[in-house]
Amino acid sequence: MADFVEVASLEQIAPGGSLFVYVGETGVALFNIDGTIYAINDTCLHAGSSLAQGRLNGKIVTCRAHGWKYDVTTGSLTLNPETSVASYAVKIIDGKIMVDTGKKANATNLS
Repeated sequence: MADFVEVASLEQIAPGGSLFVYVGETGVALFNIDGTIYAINDTCLHAGSSLAQGRLNGKIVTCRAHGWKYDVTTGSLTLNPETSVASYAVKIIDGKIMVDTGKKANATNLS
């Protein structure tokens, strides 16, 4: 059963932008790709850097620490698509971004 939690408002993430939020203790990176919001785990698998603080080009975010690239629509590492960070379901209700991390939690926005 989905457990969507409000994490931000649409106006907080311009197209081509990103935002870091916590859902409980889980760091989540939100990305706005042409008006569609995607959510993935914020922690790069290589060195633990924040993906929300990476460079976004189209649907690919490049980790600022060592250049690992992820597809934000799936969480997949571009060099090895079988490896990925978690990708979370997103829905928008009345301009509010809702994310389901699969955990019961309250959202904390750290923007």
